[in-house]
Amino acid sequence: MPSIFERVSKKMVKNFGGKDLRPVKSLLDATHFRQFSILRKNPQSQFWEQPDIPVECSLMDILAPGSSVPEVEVTRPFFFSDTVIQKWKAGMSASAGVDGGASGEFTQSRGSTLEFQKVTVPSRNLERLQNSKLLDPEPSFLKHCRERGDNLYVVTEVVELTNSTTLHDKSSVTTLGKLSGSWNILIKVWHGDTKTMTLTIPQGTVMAYKKKQLVIKGNGVSEYKPGRYLGWGRVALADFKHLQEEVFRKIEALAQLSKGVQDDVFNNILPMLGDRGALQDLMDVLSWGQVGHMGPGSIILNKLRQDSSPPWVKPQDSILYLLQAMMVLSDTQLELLALSMEKRILLWQRELVRVILEPNFKYPWSIPFTLPPELLAPLQGEGLAITYGLLEECGLKMELSSPRSTWDLEAKMPLSALYGTLSLLQQLAEA
Repeated sequence: MPSIFERVSKKMVKNFGGKDLRPVKSLLDATHFRQFSILRKNPQSQFWEQPDIPVECSLMDILAPGSSVPEVEVTRPFFFSDTVIQKWKAGMSASAGVDGGASGEFTQSRGSTLEFQKVTVPSRNLERLQNSKLLDPEPSFLKHCRERGDNLYVVTEVVELTNSTTLHDKSSVTTLGKLSGSWNILIKVWHGDTKTMTLTIPQGTVMAYKKKQLVIKGNGVSEYKPGRYLGWGRVALADFKHLQEEVFRKIEALAQLSKGVQDDVFNNILPMLGDRGALQDLMDVLSWGQVGHMGPGSIILNKLRQDSSPPWVKPQDSILYLLQAMMVLSDTQLELLALSMEKRILLWQRELVRVILEPNFKYPWSIPFTLPPELLAPLQGEGLAITYGLLEECGLKMELSSPRSTWDLEAKMPLSALYGTLSLLQQLAEA
């Protein structure tokens, strides 16, 4: 499940901001998305968006001395209050993968009240920096970004708290009946343990931001372009077949690795799924060529170097593609993915995602669908709970007692990333 901070920031953006406003997903990340912070990305797919990566540098840090700081506009305070109380009841029988009968009740309550303001750099003020000269010599990271073909962005608007606030999240699970088999895991996968959680967020914390693309030509800043989400207008002409073709090209490149190397990559990615930072470090090394002590990531890099693939084959690009797809997924999905790899159920999960995406890929409206029983049959019990958890985290409403759900356009991007992840992991597993 999303963190308490991410859940609130996403809900605030959904109720307050437009499509260009992006939620900050972690309190620890909030300091990296200040006004004028520079972000980078090197997209490997047209079907999902790589998270913005801060470069720990601001626009003013790369401009020549004497460049004036653009004035900002600050709105009056806004208020956002969110209180949710939910209760679910569930029952399981032996036919669902448990020994004996069991029932459970899950209760959750959440509460938050935010006071925030919007701080914006108007376009007219930003344009005054157009044609500004860069530092001489230019910062080294700009050279690396140019060599890699990275896109650069600058934060031009932030939504920040005007007062310190505390978020509350309380959940409890009550179970009745005989508990054995996969039911305990089912409760853990879907709802977690009983817990009470509070998180205090300090004044000035950035909850969301907007960005513009930073275009550099020669030794100066050329222009600032709107930096939008990966809009569905760009994907509107594509269908599921195009996604399959994109994924297949990456699988073909991956298959050029020896089976031994593929096996090593599979087994060393597995322990990294619980550490998003380790995945990001490996992405940075593959993108920037900077090698450090990375544990399993270092093993993967060494194996890639030792492989004798033809020089025109670049399997590291397929690994980077896989890592970017993984970074779209939530922490809960990464944990469920690790369980899926251990249980070797990736093939059936990939086919389930395919039968959801293929008929619904072009539809912007809600459509009911039913998962085929022949694909659900190999996933009974724990495997089914893990798989439904993966799908629910994409934004689909799944019930263990029913194969039915409803297509939601918001689930399209994470489902596409999940399809790419499962497809490449299955190639590695087959080796």
